[in-house]
Parts: sequence; structure tokens; C-alpha cells
Amino acid sequence: MIVTFRRGCKDTADKANFRWMGNPESAGMIRVLLADDDQPFLEALSPLIERQPELAVVGTAGDGLAAIELADELSPDAVVIDLHMPRLDGVTAVARLRRDHPNMCVIALTGDEQPALHRAVAEAGADAVLVKDEFVDVLVDRLAATRVETSP
Repeated sequence: MIVTFRRGCKDTADKANFRWMGNPESAGMIRVLLADDDQPFLEALSPLIERQPELAVVGTAGDGLAAIELADELSPDAVVIDLHMPRLDGVTAVARLRRDHPNMCVIALTGDEQPALHRAVAEAGADAVLVKDEFVDVLVDRLAATRVETSP
């Protein structure tokens, strides 16, 4: 299930399109925080995102509470967060991220295909909900889509 992007992801797209006259390499970078309690998954996901020229992973968290703390500290443009994590579940973490960072792009990941969970996290404020089994292509496309091609 994919939920239409809200304002947070649109603002991230606007940032990617902005060109500074200074350092062009840092001008359009989209700063991404990853949160998942599955360390091998994080280790596989991070390089996938880093390979995209407009994306930079600025931090990783192993639980929902750490995700909130890092989001407060690092102010990323986007957070990709698992829904089943220790210390604070993803739905609650998404609600707090949305409350504290209303313009942040928040993408929820889950291995759980339960529609009720997808609805709950969408209602909590997630911009998109992706099932892990199908997420890699969709996630990279969605994050890259925050950058709109500009005509020469």
C-alpha cells in the first residue's frame, strides 16, 4: 500500500530542486534518517539510498525513541521508519515526528501487510507506507521523485 505524499515530502522535493550558487554538490541533497531494529536490513538499505546522488543518509536508529531523538538532533529532510521496533513502536514514533516536525517527509516501512496497521500509521501522519517485500524499488523511486528534473 502506498499513501499519497503529504506536504513534508513535497517540501523535500522543493529542496532537491533548489540550486545554490555556492557548493552545487550540497545544494540539493536530501538528508535521510533510517530507523529499523534489524541491523542487517539497515546495512543493506543505507548503501541503496547513498547511491542516489541527491540522497544522503545522515543517521540510523535502532528503535523508535532513538529515531525521534536523532530527528530532533539532526533535522533530516526525510525519515524512513520501521513500524515494529523496541522502546517505541513506529506508529507512535510517526505521530511524534509529525507533531514535532510537520514538514518532514516520513515514510513508514513494514513487513506486516495488515491494512489496519497501514491505516493507523497513515492516520498518525506517515506520508507513505511501504511493505518491505516490495519496498526497494518503490522507496528509491519515491525518494528520488522528490527531485523534479529541470530543463536545461
